[in-house]
Amino acid sequence: MTVPELDLETLTISIKDKSALYSAYMKFVINGGLFISTGHDYKIGQEISFSLNLMDETFYPIVGRIIWKTPPHSGSFKPNGIGIQFINPESLLAKNKIESYLSDLSKSDKPTYTM
Repeated sequence: MTVPELDLETLTISIKDKSALYSAYMKFVINGGLFISTGHDYKIGQEISFSLNLMDETFYPIVGRIIWKTPPHSGSFKPNGIGIQFINPESLLAKNKIESYLSDLSKSDKPTYTM
């Protein structure tokens, strides 16, 4: 399974397979969100903008707010990174598209990077 990585120069996040999307998506967050693996030191509450590329077919401009950080060496299987809550209207399109990709996994109890 691959972890989506944040490219800090172009601020593009590409998620190319359903398993990685399932592991990163945060359905329990209002408006949805993603966990992104990164070593960059973002601050809780900080807003960031990025492009989200899903399965090599869909591209969404996203504005998000950092709502948590998983620090390095957190003691679990979870990689270090940030949880981003979607906050712009275009991100609702991404949320709907993500949920359609994951509709067959909606009842899964498979662990994710977030819960």
